[in-house]
Amino acid sequence: MPIFVVQKHFAKTVHYDFRLEKDGVLKSWAVPKGIPLGKGVKRLAVETDDHEIEYADFEGTIPEGDYGAGKVETWDRGTYDEEEWLADRIVFKLNGARFKGRYCLIRFKKSGEKNWLLFSL
Repeated sequence: MPIFVVQKHFAKTVHYDFRLEKDGVLKSWAVPKGIPLGKGVKRLAVETDDHEIEYADFEGTIPEGDYGAGKVETWDRGTYDEEEWLADRIVFKLNGARFKGRYCLIRFKKSGEKNWLLFSL
């Protein structure tokens, strides 16, 4: 079963890195206000570069001068069930300690090609 990880990232601005394992990599989004816990709450999720699977285990500090410099701590991790994975819509069920239940990512094209909305179903 594929994994997901949420990492709290203390970079220039504090945000949460949300990652889903897909096709041998971690598909990744930066979520400035955190993963929504309740239904009806929508969060901006900005698509970022894919990361290697091993990055799911990373906790520590990225040195100054490196991309993403700052402290990274694991906020939650677990497995997920993929229900739908299309170019502009991803539906999945998270099986983590903090985050459980069905979620959806929808590409928000009006706001830019890399911007998505993340919400709980």
